[in-house]
Amino acid sequence: MNIGFVGLGAMGAGIVPRLMAAGHAVTGWNRSKQKAEPLVAAGMRLAPTPISGSPVTLAQGNAAVMVGGDKAAFERIEPVLRAIGPKVTYIGASGLAVQMKIAVNLLLMVEVIAFGEAVALAEKGGVAREIAVDAILKSVAASPVLAYRGPFILDGKMPAVPLADVTLQQKDMLLALELGRKLGSPVPLAAAANEMMNACRGLGLDHRDFVTAHEVYRRLGGAT
Repeated sequence: MNIGFVGLGAMGAGIVPRLMAAGHAVTGWNRSKQKAEPLVAAGMRLAPTPISGSPVTLAQGNAAVMVGGDKAAFERIEPVLRAIGPKVTYIGASGLAVQMKIAVNLLLMVEVIAFGEAVALAEKGGVAREIAVDAILKSVAASPVLAYRGPFILDGKMPAVPLADVTLQQKDMLLALELGRKLGSPVPLAAAANEMMNACRGLGLDHRDFVTAHEVYRRLGGAT
């Protein structure tokens, strides 16, 4: 898969090597070429501009972008964002952007873990795992995150270097639980998903991508 990345700060410097280790071709752009040099040396292609580079390769002009922070700064970079994709949302002040990011991550984690539950249930009833995954990815329940992460649970497909291991992903889940507590907003599905992350850790699977929750469901269901 060709993946685009705009901005190579602390987050990008951590994510890009993982993507390349998983076999993806990554093209990135950063205002400072010097900061990008270690990633270029590791195999990343450096784009000359944010528009001509990786984001368009990734999204083919149809990405969804969420931006927080100063409104004037957003208006200055909005033309670049529109080139990446038409689905550009200005969320508001930085604190609101963080809250929205946590909310999106909550949904992503619950969705991936529910996917593992569904596949494990189908398997327990006699459906081959490959068939279960294919059926879900062709159903109305399909989503972008399941499209690229779902196949990881097939034999031999789990990446040696996870896109986001259990420990990293659980960090975001804990942020969602804390935000729910702070706001007095119930997050029962987040709590259930977090318990599956605990189970992954207890079974020594926390070094894997967090879609490995599927394996926990299988073991709880009696698979060996």
